Amino acid sequence: MCVMECPNCNRKDIGKIGSQQYYCWNCFIEISVVNDEVIIHQIESDGSLSSLNDLFTDEERKLQG
Repeated sequence: MCVMECPNCNRKDIGKIGSQQYYCWNCFIEISVVNDEVIIHQIESDGSLSSLNDLFTDEERKLQG
């Protein structure tokens, strides 16, 4: 996998938390990669995930390699 930047804050403080799942230590969002597309979620206080995909264009969510 290439070095990933957070699509939200553009920093590289990304940690791997699972297979194709990552976490931004700067803005605290979860990022998953599915078919070269980035799926972005905010982690809620109860542990559930809320999609943030609608805040980004399809082009911004394409994995750049």
